[in-house]
Amino acid sequence: MTQIIETVDVDVDVSTAYNQWTQFETFPRFLSFVKSITQLDDQTLRWVVEIAGAEREFTAKVSEQHPDERVAWTTVEGESHHAGVVTFHRLGDNETRVTVQLDWEPEGVAEKVGALVGLDDHAVKKDLKNFKEFIESRGGETGAWRGDIS
Repeated sequence: MTQIIETVDVDVDVSTAYNQWTQFETFPRFLSFVKSITQLDDQTLRWVVEIAGAEREFTAKVSEQHPDERVAWTTVEGESHHAGVVTFHRLGDNETRVTVQLDWEPEGVAEKVGALVGLDDHAVKKDLKNFKEFIESRGGETGAWRGDIS
């Protein structure tokens, strides 16, 4: 199992950053490896991703979600096995620290080599920068879901 932890500070308030992160279907706009996400219900997401040139599909369940604090998920079906959590930390009125922790199981030679040389860390760091640019350029979220999942 490989673990990635990356952080980015964004110049928006914590609610704006959190609200945008609950809009899973917009992830392809800032996460380079995500081709599409379909939200099936409040907790169930169907992902299509491309990793190391291979397309993979999987279903993930949101296992924990607390407004302005955290969103956690785990895969429940499909070709990719991972779990993760995103936390949101208020740094100021218009500044938020977003931290991603991702635990995943590289499959195949390309993914294992990529994990060994840190390509997965680099990709997550790049995508967090993309999120920063996306949310700051908009000045607001594209939507919000403020439900609580324990």
